Amino acid sequence: MRYVKISKADTYQFLERLKRRGTLYAPQKVSELSYDFKLLEDVKEIAFGYPRTIRPPRRFFYPAEETLFTFDTTRVELYEKMPEDETVVLFGLHSCDIVGLRIMDSEFMDETPDPYYQQRRKNSIVIGLSCLPDEYCFCNVRRVDFVDAGFDLFFHELPDGYLVRVGTVTGHKLTDESSDLFTRVTEQDINEMRAFETKRAGMFRLNGNWDSLRYQLELRMGHPMYDREAEKCLGCGNCTITCPTCRCYDVKDIPSIDGRTGERVRVWDSCQFRSHGLVAGPHNFRESKKDRFVNRYMCKNAYNRTTTTAYCVGCGRCTQFCPAGISFMKNLMEIGGYVEMIPE
Repeated sequence: MRYVKISKADTYQFLERLKRRGTLYAPQKVSELSYDFKLLEDVKEIAFGYPRTIRPPRRFFYPAEETLFTFDTTRVELYEKMPEDETVVLFGLHSCDIVGLRIMDSEFMDETPDPYYQQRRKNSIVIGLSCLPDEYCFCNVRRVDFVDAGFDLFFHELPDGYLVRVGTVTGHKLTDESSDLFTRVTEQDINEMRAFETKRAGMFRLNGNWDSLRYQLELRMGHPMYDREAEKCLGCGNCTITCPTCRCYDVKDIPSIDGRTGERVRVWDSCQFRSHGLVAGPHNFRESKKDRFVNRYMCKNAYNRTTTTAYCVGCGRCTQFCPAGISFMKNLMEIGGYVEMIPE
């Protein structure tokens, strides 16, 4: 892997140049407490020190709603609607979100490629950014607090700039094209990077790893936590909409008013909705709110073979944005037997 350095002032210049490579999105403040990846028009508006965005980056490749094709019943023809062939540049992804994208890749590209996701993903440029954890983060016990694949460049904060790891051929091209902005990494830069990582590791509220958690969950399907917490759940699906790895969807055929044509639309769905488990009959695989609540805990903690991680990457979104105040992290600690690690 190649390492270079860029100053903070030149980083803004680099962001300006990235606009030439495609549509540039980066984290920006959208309210007093919230951030989101937005089109970066003024590079000075970027939020380098953001904790997390409301919406995960998967939406750039797997939109909340998209038309897959239109059809004409009279001609008995359909017309596929592929995404625009444009490059999307995502700057500022934290390591947990990069692993989240790798999990999405494993589901939408590896075994049975989804052409719509694949089209958008192959044209993307992903640039990571180091971060400091807050009270909702537990990516460290998920072993995704440091990422070694899935990015073209990764920016590590230094006191006077960024140490940049180059991860792909595209990353090499980006730095070569702006070689006037990048310098060699010094021994002091390496020490500064190490100091930042040490500081960061000390800020996590949890230690250790949750490698055995999925087994604990399978062994404790009747744990009282499920009854207690499912009662609080509003069933709004906010936890799944904000999750970087949730991928359930529904497909609907929407006829036009002419009665002849129409479109097939794919929309995000949520396992927390009662309609999600409803099939013909009518039979519902997850009839009760508790059934749906348990399903999410089992799904998020299952093992993804491609990334060798759980599907939950410990980003903390589902807890921060839960209107019922349900803490996914605390509930997992309770059922996993990590009670000594529960924060105040």
